[in-house]
Amino acid sequence: MKFSHCCVIPLYFLTFTALSSLIASQTCKNSCGKIPIKYPFGTGLGCGDPRFQQYVTCDEEKLTLTTHTGCYPVTNIEYSGQVMYISDPSMSTCACTQTGKGFGLDWDAPFSFHDDTVFTLLDCSTTSSPVYKTSGGADDLDSNTTVIPQCDRAGGPICSFLYSCRAISLLDLPISTCCVYTPVDLGPSFEMDLQKLQCTSYSGFYSFNGQESNPENWKYGIALKYKFNVFNDYPSSCANCERSNGVCGYGGVYNTFVCNCPGGLNTTSDCFFQSSYNHSPRLLPQHTAGNCLIFSLAYFLVRIFSV
Repeated sequence: MKFSHCCVIPLYFLTFTALSSLIASQTCKNSCGKIPIKYPFGTGLGCGDPRFQQYVTCDEEKLTLTTHTGCYPVTNIEYSGQVMYISDPSMSTCACTQTGKGFGLDWDAPFSFHDDTVFTLLDCSTTSSPVYKTSGGADDLDSNTTVIPQCDRAGGPICSFLYSCRAISLLDLPISTCCVYTPVDLGPSFEMDLQKLQCTSYSGFYSFNGQESNPENWKYGIALKYKFNVFNDYPSSCANCERSNGVCGYGGVYNTFVCNCPGGLNTTSDCFFQSSYNHSPRLLPQHTAGNCLIFSLAYFLVRIFSV
């Protein structure tokens, strides 16, 4: 018995239209611009870990961290050490000084400051800034009163080097207005509000780059640590997914794990099953039955249509 072509053609094109939409492209990408993207980060909705989705986004091939204080370009991610590096366009460096409002992390964000990050407050008021206090108390107004900065005492050389930069030296600021402010000083809220601290600007760096006395070559920016979960365990399902050239993601009502494969197909384990279409047969996981059914139906219709 032969099927009528008028019945086969609509079903034929309907199936392949649906199929082509499934395999058109991989929804989740493994890079954003020049930055490789791996778990827990993602390039769009349903990619990576949902806890990171609202903070780190990829838009027009640019990876960005967003907090309540602004949007910051991500310059690099060191996956082996679980460190993300960002820059702040309003930050002062040895090459440029500018006013800013500071930097802060959202209290519920899955990030914390890396121990290597050093903040330096610039042009602070020695008379009213809370990072300074008088040695004789508030009522002691005699000439022996001294101002003591509540800063990292080991940061003196850092201030000296920074204030020797041409861009900063032109402001002719006394060295006493500089204060090294390490992440631990920011407190549990991870907040650096320059207006409250009564400082004009700040500088941040995470490496001397082997040249401690040459601030022009320091690595300016902010280094942030992140954790996969409370136990900091890399999910084995995600590792298997990435080994098969997939991208880890999530879906459904409960944000359950999804492996997004090249071609746009999603599975709950990995993408190795796709090799069976072009290589020797192998047993496919049960969860791919729906995908196989689509390919089988397409093949079946092609055979009928060719009769």
